[in-house]
Order: sequence, then structure tokens, then C-alpha cells
Amino acid sequence: MLTRKSFIKGVVASSALLIPGVSAIGGTAQNRPTPIDSALVKDFVSKGHTDLDGTKQMLAEIPTILNATWDWGNGDYETALGGASHMGRPDIAQYLIDKGARLDIFTAAMMGKLDLVKLIVATYPASLTSAGPHGITLMKHAVMGGEAAVEVVEYLKSQGIAK
Repeated sequence: MLTRKSFIKGVVASSALLIPGVSAIGGTAQNRPTPIDSALVKDFVSKGHTDLDGTKQMLAEIPTILNATWDWGNGDYETALGGASHMGRPDIAQYLIDKGARLDIFTAAMMGKLDLVKLIVATYPASLTSAGPHGITLMKHAVMGGEAAVEVVEYLKSQGIAK
């Protein structure tokens, strides 16, 4: 039964949703942290491709940039770890993973983590043909891993993946 007290509580609570800047899940827009400058994100992702020292320096200066993603356009998002992975830089990838970067199947393939690749493929078969940053295939990531990823390359071939 609706009482006067419960009616007033409901009106007060729902009125908060009409106030600009107040979130339905609590807090205000002003409580959100300031986004990292996009130029810094682009620089960090770019360094993640080939520059271990630059990656280390930027991460030391801006620890929250670790999992930042750069939008190259048309749905092509990339992290520093993604860049290291398709460039075949296990040194940069391992450094970022050790700092807490989010590992994915493309990085696992490049680093020769066959058991992990198999587990992901067994659980999510479509991952065999999914595209990484810039549309780069899982096989190309594995090939970039060189000697460390030979078993992953062979496994992918056994699954019908040629490119």
C-alpha cells in the first residue's frame, strides 16, 4: 500500500534523476576522473609498438595509461600491448603484462602461449578468425612471435588458418 511517506520518498528519489549531472547509479559527472589527454594516449600506444624505454618512461609518469586505447578510426582500437603484439615485441609485451596490462589471444599467440591459445579457441571458436588491431590476423600475430611461437603457428595451421 502506498503511504504518504513512501510516496514522498519516491518523488524525492526520482527527482534526483532529473537534475543534470546526477547519475542513476550514484555520484555525479563531476566525480569522474579527468580523461588522459588523447595525444598522450596516442604517444603511449605508438611507443608500445617498438620503444621499450619510452614505454617504461611514460608508464612511470602516468601509471593509469597502461590499458589506454587509441582509436585509429573505423573501429580500429589499439593498446600499447596490442602494438607490441603485432610488432613481435615480447619484451615490451611482457613488461606491460607484468604491470597489469590486459592479455588477449593475439598477445598469447605472439608470445607462444599455446595452452592459452588452445583454451581460448576451445571456449570461443570464432576467435580463430577474429581480427586484432588494424585487422591483423591471429596467424600474423603468431608468426611475429618467431621461434617462441612456432607451435602456435603449427596449431593454427592444423585448425585451417593459413593467413
